[in-house]
Amino acid sequence: MSINNRREFELLKKIGFIRTSGSDEELKAANILLEEISSIGCEGYIEDFKVPTSKIKKASLKVVEPYEKEYEITPYNCSISTPEGGITTDFVYIEDGLDANLVDLKGKFVLINMSPNPKLYKKLIEAGIAGYITMCGTAKDEENKTDITVARMREKNTQYGKVPALNMRMKDCFHMVQNKTSKVEVELITEDIELTSHNVVVTLEGSKYPDEIISFGAHYDSVPFSTGVYDNGAGSVIIMELLRHFKENPPIRTVKFVWYGSEEVGLLGSKAYLKAHEEELKKHLLMINVDVAGSILGKEMALVTAEQSMVDYIDHVAKIRGLPLKVEQSIYSSDSTAFADAGIPSVTFCRFAPNGGAFIHTRNDVMDYLSAEALEKTAVITRDFSESIINSVVFPIERKIPENMQKELDKYFGKESKKEDSGENKK
Repeated sequence: MSINNRREFELLKKIGFIRTSGSDEELKAANILLEEISSIGCEGYIEDFKVPTSKIKKASLKVVEPYEKEYEITPYNCSISTPEGGITTDFVYIEDGLDANLVDLKGKFVLINMSPNPKLYKKLIEAGIAGYITMCGTAKDEENKTDITVARMREKNTQYGKVPALNMRMKDCFHMVQNKTSKVEVELITEDIELTSHNVVVTLEGSKYPDEIISFGAHYDSVPFSTGVYDNGAGSVIIMELLRHFKENPPIRTVKFVWYGSEEVGLLGSKAYLKAHEEELKKHLLMINVDVAGSILGKEMALVTAEQSMVDYIDHVAKIRGLPLKVEQSIYSSDSTAFADAGIPSVTFCRFAPNGGAFIHTRNDVMDYLSAEALEKTAVITRDFSESIINSVVFPIERKIPENMQKELDKYFGKESKKEDSGENKK
């Protein structure tokens, strides 16, 4: 079956609205996917799971020394509140948080260049900070054309404790540092709540090896302010086209298709799926993920979290078929990484736009920068690889995560810090 790029593009338009984790709009998108699945002649269903988040009641940041000015902020979900009425405290810019930046921070609010990884977060908690600020955008963004990213504190950090955490425009952070801000007044009042998110699941049973499972995945949620068509409505419509292909060309191994909710807040959909299907996981041989595609300007990539032999295999298949594809052994911040952490070899196919050629996590992630023809490129590459693997006489991929990739996974999920705490890395 040839890939129908117009059909992909039309479905992408249908789900091209803001659909954040646990929202009514996310459920609306899930139901649109279910309708499309039914039109193919397959039976899909929804699996619900809970998503911790926050209801923000008050949020403000004001510089009080050496000048007075209030700045727009967005609190981190799942951080904690200040006391009612807020706190007034010293402000320090700690750049990238090197050890020399971490001296004498007790009770102070700190500004960091980027969201802290678990190792730095643990150091900040031990230093006794009052809270932290991260920045987004650029130093010359215009307020009426940009939004402040809504971030969520991840469990890999909060295992060490919680503090109030805020996000700001880089432009405003630049202004604060340039004008030598020394004291701030911060008030953040939040309430912990739970929302319901959704995974959409379809199974095509294999004709010869039904107990051997290969799964396709793509997340369909978006971040606030973004229609998320590039990230990752595109991946969602590509695996829908692949479902159609394997429905018309029955596979010899069982193939699952899962559209994950709440990927953008910490891979929560794939983590929920793995937890709910723990007994089934030993049958999973490979996870094939598609995340970001369709950009008119771009390059095709495959990021492989498996043995080097799988990297070589994908590279060889691409070259034999004349497909322009760069293949690397790596981890990718998407649902494939959750599967790899569960011991299942994984690969993410994607089309990366050059800087400024398409946009993620902003209001600029819109259809204007995508095309049906570009969607087809990633779909064809993913189809050609997956068909050769799924219908192979002998399955050629070892069900193993190599040591170098496991180290990267441990770092990504914050396990590296846990091992250091327990002394596992000491000789």
